[in-house]
Amino acid sequence: MKIRAILYEFKLFFGISANTTSHNEKIISALGGASGIAGIMWTMNILVQFQILSVNSSILIIASMGASAVLLFAVPHGALSQPWALIGGHLISATLGVTCVKLLGHGPWVAALAVGVAIGAMYYLRCIHPPGGATALTIVIGGADIDALGYEFLLLPLTLNILVITLLFNGCFGWRRYPVHLAHKLKNGSSPIR
Repeated sequence: MKIRAILYEFKLFFGISANTTSHNEKIISALGGASGIAGIMWTMNILVQFQILSVNSSILIIASMGASAVLLFAVPHGALSQPWALIGGHLISATLGVTCVKLLGHGPWVAALAVGVAIGAMYYLRCIHPPGGATALTIVIGGADIDALGYEFLLLPLTLNILVITLLFNGCFGWRRYPVHLAHKLKNGSSPIR
């Protein structure tokens, strides 16, 4: 009996909760993540081929998109996955990362400042998306080709990657309508457009 109580306390301490997600939903989430990242890998390969980015810089950028894929496909109706969080979180964090580099150069303190300022801005602008912090960090540590892009980074590759990862996958499944507002509208039987 004592072992059961210890295991229960262990679960509570680490926040391990029951998982009620169906096997089908888990597989769909995994396929969504795989397809989203495959699209981004393809896109980044094109940018490398046209010498807009180096292979090393493209790998750093893909990492923050991998984190977005987890949120977008595993928790499509979560607050951190919604369009404003995804788009605003990445773009605002990228803007602040580029600004920090332009004003302060590079270094560990600049990286820390860029991520901290990005978190604060995402809070105040109501677009918390944890991978946005990785985007700000990527800009500071990304290297010469990311530096050369400056604010153009926001358009190419960032906005392009956001578009690729948000393309219609969740919309293929009636219960996964994205964004969550559309899911609620369709569930309640009302038209999503007034």
